[in-house]
Amino acid sequence: MKKQTMILASMMVFGLATTAQAGEGHDMDGHDMKQHAQHEGGHGDMKGHDMGSHDMDAHDNMKHGDMKMGKSSAMFLEKKEVDGYTVSFHIMPAKDGMGHGGSHNLMVKVEQDGKALSDVVINSKVFHPNNSSESKMLMKMGDWYMAGYDLGHAGKHGIMVLFKTADGKKHKASVYYTEEK
Repeated sequence: MKKQTMILASMMVFGLATTAQAGEGHDMDGHDMKQHAQHEGGHGDMKGHDMGSHDMDAHDNMKHGDMKMGKSSAMFLEKKEVDGYTVSFHIMPAKDGMGHGGSHNLMVKVEQDGKALSDVVINSKVFHPNNSSESKMLMKMGDWYMAGYDLGHAGKHGIMVLFKTADGKKHKASVYYTEEK
């Protein structure tokens, strides 16, 4: 069962990666993420940050407001209003063994009228400070969708999501995440 799920997820990632690459270099909310990312400096490695256990059910019931904390040991939560939807971006260092493919976990929740949508498909793209980029499909986990990215190196990362709602319409939202060393 796990193997089938992984194969299906891999196939979805490869299918949507080409869609994300077709939009590379396009402006997002009036800003070219790649261009902004290249003006920030440095690289580094994520070293031993542990956020402890993270209960997704308890997390869904938390009221965070807009928290923007750039340090790698702190939580990042930013909300964007897009086409009548509230998109929450949550980034936190991955606990050892729980990286889902990176040093940090990117979690996204899409809400309409205060209710989390469970029937969306979300693709993500990160523009790193060194001018590279990568795309990943987000996996559903409770009310949140999640993927792992290596965000432990210093600088400004542009994070964009493209999500498709049940009505077949596509929507995009983006934020910046700054990692300070």
